[in-house]
Amino acid sequence: MFAIELDYELIHLPMRQSNINKNKYSKFAYYKQKNYMNNILAKPFLKWAGGKTQLIKEISKLLPDFVYKENFTYIEPFVGSGAVLFWMLNRIPKLKKAVINDINQDLINTYKIIASRPKELIEILETLEIEYYKVETDSTAKKAYYYEKRNLFNSRQEDKCLHAALFIFLNRTCFNGLYRVNKKNEFNVPIGNYKRPTICDKNNILAVSMALQKVEIICGDFEETLKFANHYCLFYFDPPYKPLSETSSFNSYSKEEFDDAEQIRLRNFCKKLDTLGYTWILSNSDVKSENEKDMFFDELYADFNILRVNARRSINANPNKRGLLNELLITNQIKNTYVKAI
Repeated sequence: MFAIELDYELIHLPMRQSNINKNKYSKFAYYKQKNYMNNILAKPFLKWAGGKTQLIKEISKLLPDFVYKENFTYIEPFVGSGAVLFWMLNRIPKLKKAVINDINQDLINTYKIIASRPKELIEILETLEIEYYKVETDSTAKKAYYYEKRNLFNSRQEDKCLHAALFIFLNRTCFNGLYRVNKKNEFNVPIGNYKRPTICDKNNILAVSMALQKVEIICGDFEETLKFANHYCLFYFDPPYKPLSETSSFNSYSKEEFDDAEQIRLRNFCKKLDTLGYTWILSNSDVKSENEKDMFFDELYADFNILRVNARRSINANPNKRGLLNELLITNQIKNTYVKAI
């Protein structure tokens, strides 16, 4: 767990609310942290391929009854951008503790820095934003700046707070917000084409930092999260998806591949959780929707409830191939309202 002083002296708000303290932040007035931040809902601080914001409505329908009645622990072994995590923290009062994990060390470092050093992180991000905006009209200089920061990030020799800031900077300025690394664990996504991307979202970083105060943040294999389970416990799995085709893979979030063998190991872990009496929900790609003969997940999770839901494909080199597609939501819960997928 990470502790910070939550009563920050100052945060920045739009000038229309006050005209005090006209210094270098002349566009902003200042309000006390406690009077304002409690009204700000934390949201994902990253753009993320496969983020679950669009599926939250469907996922919420699968939440077990006890999350509304009993104090419980929420565990997310593949946290990614945390869309479901922040929704749960914002909307479910009975969530008393959360545990998040990911194998991606750069991602987890960023969560830890936001939890423990948000003001320092904001200062670095503000500098990166100012510098990037200065070269925005010069495409050559902008590219040079981006690739300089990418090389610095890949050197992994900088302070952890600077590394987290570079992680966010690259996420906000790279192509489609992808996170992809090669076998050497080097981030290799090219620069994106954005006009004035938001690099430093101060208010959200502070809100996320507050939300993370009741979150245990770990980095390791997904099976290690079992030791945090208790009587009332909900697991949500959002693993790297099985690609729908050879050209649609976005699961290189770490140098280790999440292949079919890993998908099977995850299923075995879900079976173990079911045997132990823990509730879980899992999302993944619907490979059968692309190839009706591909029964990989239908057979792998045949003992559980499989639902097909609509999602939107937002990343594809060919814009004509972006649009609606099916994804899977799988759970070990048994309710009459569930319809087994066929």
